[in-house]
Amino acid sequence: MADHVDLDALRTRWTRALESVRGAGGDPDPLPYADNLLARWREPQRHYHTLAHLIAVLDHVDVLEEYAADPDVVRLAVWFHDAVYLPERSENEERSARLAERALAEAGVPEGRTAEVARLVRLTVTHDPADDDRDGQVLCDADLAILAAPPSAYAAYTAAVREEYHFVPNDAFRSGRAAILRQLLGLPRLFRTPYGQEKWEATARCNITSELEMLSL
Repeated sequence: MADHVDLDALRTRWTRALESVRGAGGDPDPLPYADNLLARWREPQRHYHTLAHLIAVLDHVDVLEEYAADPDVVRLAVWFHDAVYLPERSENEERSARLAERALAEAGVPEGRTAEVARLVRLTVTHDPADDDRDGQVLCDADLAILAAPPSAYAAYTAAVREEYHFVPNDAFRSGRAAILRQLLGLPRLFRTPYGQEKWEATARCNITSELEMLSL
């Protein structure tokens, strides 16, 4: 996928979101920040958390935009939410949030909106936004939308996740993955936006249940 990505289109999407949040035409140039992030999303240890995932989540935010309070802040959070990704480390979201705090402040984003991007990135640890957190609901729904993918795409997703954790023995991976899936199924709702609840919830629960059954074989 990465070989066929239109990087210029992604740079445009980054610049549009950044300039919407900080004001157009300001300094510094948005493109070096885009290129730094694009390089991160193309690192070799990534198999699921790749440019394809970045694009998919950005596309889902476009679908859910009407539910967000500040959609371009959500888009910036998408760019940063897996910007630091080392499968063997547990603090990726925190390190990604700190990267956002540093980079966006330097890029001229106002302090309050920089803090909001970082808050949203940290929210992807739990994917459990508050009932009145419209931006958090949109980001989490967009990030979890893969759970409602058609069977072949869902199978590719689970295979890519396994590849990222290739260093984990099979039994340990299966038990860890099963715990995550049970935690997701235990949530009252996987998706918080009306669109996500209507379009994705039932399919996602079916996919997760099927994967859990496969892991227990």
